[in-house]
Amino acid sequence: MSLRTSLKALPTMVRIGFSEAVAYRAEMIIWVLATTMPLIMLALWSAVARGGPVGRFGQAEFTGYFLAAFCVRQLTSSWVAWLLSYEVKQGTLAMRLLRPVSPLLAYATEVLAGIPLRIAVVLPVLGISLWAAGAQRAVPTSPGGWGLFALGIVGAWLITFYLNVLLGTLSLYLESSQKLMEVYMVLFFVCSGYMFPVEFFPAGARTVIEWLPFRYQMGLPVELMTGAHAAKEAWRLLGAQWAWVAGLGVVSMAVWRRGLARFAAFGG
Repeated sequence: MSLRTSLKALPTMVRIGFSEAVAYRAEMIIWVLATTMPLIMLALWSAVARGGPVGRFGQAEFTGYFLAAFCVRQLTSSWVAWLLSYEVKQGTLAMRLLRPVSPLLAYATEVLAGIPLRIAVVLPVLGISLWAAGAQRAVPTSPGGWGLFALGIVGAWLITFYLNVLLGTLSLYLESSQKLMEVYMVLFFVCSGYMFPVEFFPAGARTVIEWLPFRYQMGLPVELMTGAHAAKEAWRLLGAQWAWVAGLGVVSMAVWRRGLARFAAFGG
């Protein structure tokens, strides 16, 4: 597969992916309903905050944080691990490999093509956040802030995609990678800032989380969206996030290539 072939095929793949997303919009709605944990946590933590602020979080801050978490989840979600694992089991990955475009590019465009429909879900939630929490707690308030948030969202999407590729590719080595995916989801829920802000962890645990990728998938984009960091700290955290992007990119591609060689050797 050449870069030129991929670039020529990309617009067509995006159009097909968007058409499929529209055709299967009911599945997207089910997926959205399955990612409403931030709304549940908003109700819980808002009730706690009625008795007084929790750290820097009052009710308005919790509203801005968890509605931002819902929005970030919609923009950075990926189901490639489950799709890849399924196609390995069913043998349909072999059909993808016969095409002139990398399966990974096809998976990426399928995920990206659904984002316009997800934005249609995000915008009303964002409007509610602006009304309930105020602009300073809901969205970046400067062009620079929006730029930092955009970098954070792209980095979060890439980390999630590469982790999904890595987990899905393990199906080429193991009988099933389902258990690993379940462990990954538990770690994501607890360590990413999805169920509660990372700063609620004790200092020692927070130091460990700083060295894991999960915080950079969710907590960091949410914090950038709600203006939790000054520019210097934001750039430091973005540097750590993009280091994870680079590292996971290299590792997932290496595991993918070796997995394909193994797949071909066994007659895949």
